[in-house]
Amino acid sequence: MAKSTSCEVFLVRHAHSSANLKGILAGRDNRVALSDRGKKEAEELGNYLSSISFDEIHVSPLKRCNETINPYLAQSGTSANSNEQMIEMDYGKWSGKTLEVLSKTELWKSIQSRPSTVRFPGGESFSEMSLRVNQAVMDAAVGRKRILVVSHGDVIKSIIAFHLGLTLDLFQRIHIDPASVSIIQLPSSQIIQVNSTSHLSRISKPSRRAGKEAGTRDKFTLGGGAGVK
Repeated sequence: MAKSTSCEVFLVRHAHSSANLKGILAGRDNRVALSDRGKKEAEELGNYLSSISFDEIHVSPLKRCNETINPYLAQSGTSANSNEQMIEMDYGKWSGKTLEVLSKTELWKSIQSRPSTVRFPGGESFSEMSLRVNQAVMDAAVGRKRILVVSHGDVIKSIIAFHLGLTLDLFQRIHIDPASVSIIQLPSSQIIQVNSTSHLSRISKPSRRAGKEAGTRDKFTLGGGAGVK
């Protein structure tokens, strides 16, 4: 019987975006681009990844993810696959609203305590998203030694939770910063690294207004948050 190939999966969240700056739940809005801070993070991420080769690169089709990986693609001369299954969760009618407003709704309590029971109005459920992205990652890893996935905060949190053996109701305990790198080994489900930002400088800090609106990793645990610098 042939031995299954071990695959190292790098999970990269998109860099800081204009929606992160304003404390907005962007969802699948493809107009959302990287902020000035995010552009700097993308360059630093590209430098970090430049010494690493990947069999395949899978990127969410949204603009902010493509802008995040473009510096690396330019440096390495490689190309990426636009993968619809790695796209952000569909937050439905919640998309485009501020986290400050959303956090005051009744549904917010369930999102924090029992996300497995939540379906966003006119959108996707957490369970549907988790099934979609975890199947996509496992499919992409087959026959590969190392792949890169560039996606979104809640998507990456659900992947890590799954391979840790956590129920979906506990996935909010995981935090994924913008431009962070997490690594898992498949099919063994070994967690090598989670939410590493050691490759990022601390030169570019969010403004006082942005910090107030975007919240902190403790206050707003939906969509991944804006990160703390």
